[in-house]
Amino acid sequence: MTASPGPSAPIAHSLREHIREHIVEGIISGRWQPGERIVERRVATELEVSQTPVREALRELESLRLIESSPNKGVRVRSLTAADLEEIYPVRAGLEQIAAELAAPRLGADASVLDPHVAALREADAAGDAEAQVRHTVGFHRELVRAAGNSVLLHTWEGLGIEVFTSLSIRWLGTRQEAYAEEHREIVAAFRRGDPGVAELVKAHVLGCAPHR
Repeated sequence: MTASPGPSAPIAHSLREHIREHIVEGIISGRWQPGERIVERRVATELEVSQTPVREALRELESLRLIESSPNKGVRVRSLTAADLEEIYPVRAGLEQIAAELAAPRLGADASVLDPHVAALREADAAGDAEAQVRHTVGFHRELVRAAGNSVLLHTWEGLGIEVFTSLSIRWLGTRQEAYAEEHREIVAAFRRGDPGVAELVKAHVLGCAPHR
């Protein structure tokens, strides 16, 4: 009997995701600087994998505009400007406005899925922990979008690479805020009291986080 090929796809997907996260972390941490070449063969050797999943992961990151490739120069980290990073925010704001409109009746007075991130942000603000601020800010907004109950919306939102671009905005442009918890607490309060303007509040909040040239 021929073995079923079914499990290979999830394994390949998991490997590609692992490689993608490794490269993204390298970009965020500064291991690979803007304009610096990422050598496919070296990444494969370092992670002890073949070059094929590395190539696939790099294609995904190119679609996110984190890297760029050319026949003569190979793959390099893009030198993103404030204008490049800023472009994502109007799109994100529109998606999250729709998400908030859909999520409002689903959350009602119970917005408890958002509370852990607000609590974690309060601790991160007090500690000045920028990494935790990014992680829980993105976690908060991911839960908000998930609460809309629309898989297409969630997939589109996740495809923007928000965590990566938020981290890069802070690292490269210094767009770090001091008090993340308070703004997110206000959004939760608006959901709980059934504020009809909660979607506009979410939109304004996202646009206010954009880097400014």
